[in-house]
Amino acid sequence: MSRAGWFVVGVVCGVAVFAPLGAYLFAKFGGIAMATTAKPLPFEKTFAKAALRASLRGAAELKDPLPEDEANMIAGACVYLRDCAECHGLPGLPKTAIAKGEFPAPPQLLAPDEMVTDDPEGVTYWKASHGIRLSGMPGFADTLSDAERWQVTMFLAHADKISPAVKAALANGGSPACGAKR
Repeated sequence: MSRAGWFVVGVVCGVAVFAPLGAYLFAKFGGIAMATTAKPLPFEKTFAKAALRASLRGAAELKDPLPEDEANMIAGACVYLRDCAECHGLPGLPKTAIAKGEFPAPPQLLAPDEMVTDDPEGVTYWKASHGIRLSGMPGFADTLSDAERWQVTMFLAHADKISPAVKAALANGGSPACGAKR
């Protein structure tokens, strides 16, 4: 092998050994701020979005198997109230203390500028099922039934045009349709 070839091998081996070691030492000695109040690292949002897009590959093809009717919409609103509203908010109410303290900030899913009504339903279902690592968004696959996850997906997909009965289920943090008021 020529000198240039050995040089290239040396550079590749050096990068393979020292880059991970450097990244580890950077983190170990405080180079990565873990406080939710800290500024994001350079390219942190870019890497996170790229990783999420890769994880969601194929999710858009999933279709809600439940009939789009008022009963499922109300059930979805009830799931949202019970399991989502604390972080993702309710119409006309300010962000909760939990939502204000999270990083990244959770979208206020019922605010007109943050709704997910244009997202493929399979993407919303995937997020509700699996959560989003390092974002505060938990996965609910082990705590909500498949039907409940599809119902809240349906509710969020149509949040911009909910009926008076669904609005009533959201009013004042609960309704008879949702069982006991929280």
